[in-house]
Amino acid sequence: MNKRIVTLDGTTVNTLDVHDVAYGRATVQVAPEAMLKVKLARSVVDRIVEGDETVYGINTGFGSLVQTRVSQDDVEQLQLNLVRSHATGLGPNLSTEIVRAMMCVRLNSLVKGHSGCHPDVISQLEQFINHSIHPIIPRIGSLGASGDLAPLSHLACALVGEGNVEYNGEVISAYDAIQRCELAPLTLRAKDGLSLINGTSLITGMLAIAVEQLRQLLTYADIVAAMSLDATESTLTPYDDRIHRTRPHLGQLFVAERIRAILDDSTILSNHHECNRIQDPYSFRCIPQVHGPVQESLHKLIQTVTIELNSSTDNPLIFPDPVDPGPHEVVSQGNFHAEVLGFVSDAMSLALFELSSMSERRIDQMLDPNRLAIKPFLADNAGLESGLMIVQYAAAAALGELHGHSTPRTAFSTTTSAGQEDHVSMGATASWNLLQAIERCSEVIACEAFVAHRAITIIETPSSTCVQSMIRCMNNVVLEGRADRSTSDEIISIADELTKSSWLSIIQSTLKNPLRKSI
Repeated sequence: MNKRIVTLDGTTVNTLDVHDVAYGRATVQVAPEAMLKVKLARSVVDRIVEGDETVYGINTGFGSLVQTRVSQDDVEQLQLNLVRSHATGLGPNLSTEIVRAMMCVRLNSLVKGHSGCHPDVISQLEQFINHSIHPIIPRIGSLGASGDLAPLSHLACALVGEGNVEYNGEVISAYDAIQRCELAPLTLRAKDGLSLINGTSLITGMLAIAVEQLRQLLTYADIVAAMSLDATESTLTPYDDRIHRTRPHLGQLFVAERIRAILDDSTILSNHHECNRIQDPYSFRCIPQVHGPVQESLHKLIQTVTIELNSSTDNPLIFPDPVDPGPHEVVSQGNFHAEVLGFVSDAMSLALFELSSMSERRIDQMLDPNRLAIKPFLADNAGLESGLMIVQYAAAAALGELHGHSTPRTAFSTTTSAGQEDHVSMGATASWNLLQAIERCSEVIACEAFVAHRAITIIETPSSTCVQSMIRCMNNVVLEGRADRSTSDEIISIADELTKSSWLSIIQSTLKNPLRKSI
């Protein structure tokens, strides 16, 4: 597979770049102009080490030990001790994709030129990514301030040849992997360890993956909702542009327009244009008013993550001033605090619960013979057969878990490092929680898609070009026939596709005017 090259310059990386690196579709290279900034900042650190200045993170202890001066002979041992002592993760290991995303984000932050790390750190991270050396990193340990200390420390240990990595499909020692790739273990010099571990790279890496999954999932959510509109022979009247211009929230306008585009040439719609139904239930009538705010949450998430991807998040930061060198070039601050990432993660998780809640209600309507179901539970022989009755149960169970994911993780803080670090963001917990919410939401939407697919098949009248294309894609995983059977594998396969772009690419290729994917 031909891989594209993502150029890391500290200023222009986006979520798709990180996603492609995470999933092995891209390699990385550091921009030459960025390396010049790295070397300039490093010269400040070297001057401090060789002089008599006392500067946090370079020749002092860490956290509450900030007042403890370390001798010049021990500054390298200080950095090695730091990453060893902080590599204290717990729980299951992070996936390869998240580890690669984290490495990419950390590297891009370092090449921004305010961290003061040695150029060898940059080279080693670049080599690990491009040689697919993936450190084994336990998921639990970050409090989201001072950044992702424990997970990044496991990464740093691997760079110096300690701990284990995944390489070519097997778990081996980091030292052995480095030797197989004809590299050398990294030597941590002054500030290198702190530069590697003091930042929001795990949180941001997970959110970059989340953003790209959500771009697909929210587009599918609108397509599936449109399928349900046709599956229940509902009306597009509430999607009239005039209505939404009277309440012009960007997300609401966007979703109303997209639903109209999805169902633009539906034969089902035109066949019941003169029906007597006055109003559809809220879960059909108010899709723009619910899916719209979800789109706005995604828009905010994208903005925040894009800024964070191209930010310096370690401490202290270096601001080289060759004309007037001095203590003012090194500034202690709090860019490692991930509150802004925790907030958007929590908001997005809540939004996904609302999206899924409405989806589950549409499933119920499509299966209930006393409401909008074409047949009771869409069974050919109701009574003898249960049809898709339990699909709604499964969706409701996933929704129950989503309700837990909607609880804000940033609502908790604790005090660490003997009171020096007395407020934390829990950003890593919030971003991981979002990834779990995305998985559960995709399952609920998959249940709705499965039910709507069957209903439209029963109606037999063709839906729109867009919906029919979606149905053809689903036919690759949905078995023929409507007799009772286990549907778990089919629904799980659909859910797996809803965070990917393969079906969407096919659907978009069938449309004269491809769907807009974001506000």
